[in-house]
Amino acid sequence: MSNFDSYSSPLSSRYASKEMSELFSPRTRYSTWRKLWLNLAIAEKQLGLTAITDEAIEQLSAHVTITDDEINAASAQEKIVRHDVMSHVHVYGETAPAAAGIIHLGATSCFVTDNADLIFLRDACDLVIKKLVNVIDRLSKFAIEYKDMPVLGWTHFQPAQLTTVGKRATLWIQELLWDLRNIKRARDDLGLRGVKGTTGTQASFLALFNGDHDKVEELDQLVVELLGFDYAYPVTGQTYSRKIDIDVLGPLSSLGASAHKMATDLRLLANLKEVEEPFESTQIGSSAMAYKRNPMRCERVCSLARHLTGLYTDTVSTASVQWFERTLDDSAIRRVTIPSAFLTADIILSTLLNITSGLVVYPKVIERRINSELPFMATENIIMAMVQRGGNRQVCHEKIRVLSHLAARVVKEEGGDNDLIDRVKSDEYFEPIWGDLGKLLDPSTFVGRAPEQTEKFVKITVANALAPFKEYLTSEKVELSV
Repeated sequence: MSNFDSYSSPLSSRYASKEMSELFSPRTRYSTWRKLWLNLAIAEKQLGLTAITDEAIEQLSAHVTITDDEINAASAQEKIVRHDVMSHVHVYGETAPAAAGIIHLGATSCFVTDNADLIFLRDACDLVIKKLVNVIDRLSKFAIEYKDMPVLGWTHFQPAQLTTVGKRATLWIQELLWDLRNIKRARDDLGLRGVKGTTGTQASFLALFNGDHDKVEELDQLVVELLGFDYAYPVTGQTYSRKIDIDVLGPLSSLGASAHKMATDLRLLANLKEVEEPFESTQIGSSAMAYKRNPMRCERVCSLARHLTGLYTDTVSTASVQWFERTLDDSAIRRVTIPSAFLTADIILSTLLNITSGLVVYPKVIERRINSELPFMATENIIMAMVQRGGNRQVCHEKIRVLSHLAARVVKEEGGDNDLIDRVKSDEYFEPIWGDLGKLLDPSTFVGRAPEQTEKFVKITVANALAPFKEYLTSEKVELSV
């Protein structure tokens, strides 16, 4: 049967990076189980279990990376015994016969499945963080480049006070910085389940070491150190608490919300023709309407972000229904939820990297839109200028009100341009400030401290946040496969 005759998830087959796909691949999973069995044996031998020989350790070490044939053999064995872990114990024992009798000694299935999952959570967070810091870095460069460019602000998607193109980008960056903080915190809080036995009491290991409690504690700590973690959770049931999955997928879900908001803003800006995502020379926007430049990258981000934010509820509902020391109704859903969450986050960040590396700004469109709204915003400045030249504030207010309504009628009912300033120039009452109108209508005087805020934010807040990740920053271009 061809690969095209069965379903495959587009997360891995169409979108995700090679690194994230490999992390959640069967080979990585089963090889990590072998790494856990190897380190358990090393620790047990080091603490005095004479049944574990040097030859056993050597054979286990030589075959940590599982082969295709061994995966197929384990699958065949699982059809017989209906137990995935014991199928792999059997195949690993055939590959390393000197260790066949001591593989998994004292352990329960969750020693490999749960500890492996915690390793994957840690390593997947690292991959997410590497991409996230680069999105922040590239977006920060964009913010600095356009920190002084005035642009019409929007509240309720109605014209509002001016901001700058760069200042608007800082709003996206700030949310991504919070996501970085939260993902890093969740990653650094991760421990191992360690060696806890069938119900978390370590009874099997206490028996192995003839009731020596100190050696059992040493074993737990030694396995943790061999696997590169700082600590093991002090108490567990058969599994590590599924609250840990909540701790990790919560920040990923929050990242999805940030990405969705940013991509939505860019989609709206594309409609306004002010800012666009990259559009390649051979890219087709529509099969029917050849002129279209659809924001497909941002639409993809929004689509996948909704999926990512929804996965968080899986972890909450799963953690809430675990019975006593364990129940197996967490297994199937976690096989779907955890890889899906990280693959989706990876795809979103890859797409954002591509977008932020090639954002296109259209200054003339921005200027035209400002000019269509700025006359109304400048009315208060005109009134103040007239008062300073000896005018009556109430009289001036009434004249501006009348002229503004006439200009608005031209815009709304006749579809014409905003001609308020022309009306002011034609009314001799305003002659004292005609020479000042250029200054009064300078867009840069309407943006407040937006340029200064942007520069300080990027050079201090962003720089401090990215400082620990300097080795991750790159200018490498991210190509999307589709």
